[in-house]
Amino acid sequence: MQIDSMTSDSIPSDSTTSHSDAKINRVTTTILGTRIDALSWEQLLGRIVRWAQAGQSRVICLCNVHSVVTAKRDAALANALKQADLNLPDGAPIAWLMRQRSWPEQQRLSGPDLMWQLMREAEKLQLSVFLMGATPATLGRLRGVLSNAFPRLMIAGSLSPPFRPLNELEHGGFVDQINRSGASIVLIGLGCPKQEIWMAECGSAIRAVMIGVGAAFDYHAGSLRRAPPVWQRIGLEWLYRLLQEPRRLARRYLLTNTLFLLALPAELWRSRQR
Repeated sequence: MQIDSMTSDSIPSDSTTSHSDAKINRVTTTILGTRIDALSWEQLLGRIVRWAQAGQSRVICLCNVHSVVTAKRDAALANALKQADLNLPDGAPIAWLMRQRSWPEQQRLSGPDLMWQLMREAEKLQLSVFLMGATPATLGRLRGVLSNAFPRLMIAGSLSPPFRPLNELEHGGFVDQINRSGASIVLIGLGCPKQEIWMAECGSAIRAVMIGVGAAFDYHAGSLRRAPPVWQRIGLEWLYRLLQEPRRLARRYLLTNTLFLLALPAELWRSRQR
């Protein structure tokens, strides 16, 4: 765990270098080899807004059990998370582990919640947003939902990339399209690990804050029903989603959750040592 001197926004300083070659302040712990940032909602939103207003190129990843377990076996994902400017505790078990260490008040910073709160800030501060991911139909519904909820929100553009791997020409074209839009914030809903790897490949080519929000597009567009709040509070949102899409998600959740549980005793031992 890395803890250094405190700064004005209560985030300890370190020497991490961002995609814009500027040092940022982070306080982190390591869970299954992935560096996870400790932040409150206020600190997180404030940081994103400052980066967006400054036109900085940044990458923010949201980490749950699936992503940290997959990163142990997927070098490309592990490298993407290592390069990210922030890795947030998206999964309830990740936030719970952090509360066992030095952050008893650490909340879960989930993709759908972050997206909604950030849209409110973007509307208020007139920061334009670009949406990348999902199907054209889902994006159409999502744009309608966002326009109704945030009438003054500036949506700079949206695109639905193919589900197959992108060729070099397509990749460059998408980067150019996002940059031409002038967006300050780019929300990417391609799912893990595709969205994290794509953001890492972009590096500083996209002049905006990029955030991988997973299934948030589908939830807010109404394509998927999100778990009731009580399921979220007790850390069973994954089970609710599994019940919705058992054929697609059964192997993913059963494998990664089992591997996480096997690794949990060692992680708890590390927590007690700290």
